[in-house]
Amino acid sequence: MKSISHICCIGAGYVGGPTMSVIAQKCPHITVTVVDINEKRIAAWNDENFDNLPIYEPGLADVVKEARGRNLFFTTEVDAAIDKADMIFISVNTPTKTYGKGKGMAADLKYIELCARQIARVSTTDKIIVEKSTLPVRTAETLTSILHNTGNGVHFEILSNPEFLAEGTAVQDLLNPDRILIGGDNTPEGQEAKDALTSVYANWIDRDRILQTNVWSSELSKLTANAFLAQRVSSINSISELCEETGADVNEVARAIGTDSRVGSKFLKASVGFGGSCFQKDILNLVYIAKSYGLDKVADYWEQVIIMNDHQKKRFAEKMIASMYNTVAGKKIVLFGWAFKKDTNDTRESAAIYVTDYLLDEQAEIVVYDPKVKEEQIYADLDYLNTRSEEENRRLVTVVSSPEEATKDAHAVAVLTEWDEFTTYNWETIYNNMLKPAFLFDGRKILDSSAMKEIGFKHFAIGE
Repeated sequence: MKSISHICCIGAGYVGGPTMSVIAQKCPHITVTVVDINEKRIAAWNDENFDNLPIYEPGLADVVKEARGRNLFFTTEVDAAIDKADMIFISVNTPTKTYGKGKGMAADLKYIELCARQIARVSTTDKIIVEKSTLPVRTAETLTSILHNTGNGVHFEILSNPEFLAEGTAVQDLLNPDRILIGGDNTPEGQEAKDALTSVYANWIDRDRILQTNVWSSELSKLTANAFLAQRVSSINSISELCEETGADVNEVARAIGTDSRVGSKFLKASVGFGGSCFQKDILNLVYIAKSYGLDKVADYWEQVIIMNDHQKKRFAEKMIASMYNTVAGKKIVLFGWAFKKDTNDTRESAAIYVTDYLLDEQAEIVVYDPKVKEEQIYADLDYLNTRSEEENRRLVTVVSSPEEATKDAHAVAVLTEWDEFTTYNWETIYNNMLKPAFLFDGRKILDSSAMKEIGFKHFAIGE
């Protein structure tokens, strides 16, 4: 079996950075080099102050501290790292297409293709290529076709090794995963490549948790796992609206369902809507694949999960406006939380972005506080929507660095990320800071409703 001594990972983002850091920590005999053309990001990975790493994940700084400089390296020298590597992980962004055929649904594979062409151009020795990005089914075929038609006599084996990380617990998920999935060809060379990657993970993971499949099964398993999880969130969110109308409490309903062993309790937390880079993108991908095979009913079924999620975000904003006497024009509304979930600084598809956009359409004045998301990221997220000019976004939205500062003379506070620290605040002081009546909208259902009402808030929580 081929033994691996040099690993290169193309892409230093939310998947590549943490995954390679843990592999380096657990495999001191393997040199792991993470490459990215984004110089600012690489500089942040190499920063002497570990608080400045570009990605916030509990426990990540300690892992990087142990391995960086020993056998973990971050660099912009892409070609040199590709040339040295026995195994190359492709961990670049695969956003939903914003143009052309499949716009708004299909994954945009231009970065993957650029990677493949670069690998083909630089490589002088045989290599194992590992797809780590979330990709549509049959991408391995595309990679194979590009890599095998370069004519320089180098042999490539393509593996699919999807990540199943939850942001906020990524380090724990890497150290102790439910399973590792490795898809590859069922040829002798394919089997050797699968075994080589298995042996890397086997340095710290039991072999019975490392599953080998064919490539397409592996690729489709990733999309389907995320689709199933997102569908649960949209399902409980649909029930949250019914709870609000009937007097039921969505937490009690979720608990009753979650104790059924056939269902289980995870991903039944009602909220203002799911965000993150994977759920929406992967479901849209699944919808596009189903449509491309003419499976319209399958496509419609999964698309409904996205429709429900969009509805929940809009409904929350509309509830805020209706509660505040049908006008928020000129009113100061404070948002606690911008990240799509707690314990991460990732804001992709965060509910906060869309709630803010709806409120700005109604001419509200928005103040944002998030413990980990930087000001420039918040403005970049709003600018990306192209709803209004960059100047307007900066005039209408203020980002502050302390919660106390945020709530002075505010009409309303909305909790949009479930950061633990929000539950520890002195809410009486916040109430006293605010204009009366003081409105509190809990989009994550993390505050004690009766306590908030007792303080004097006009309080609304999802699904109550």
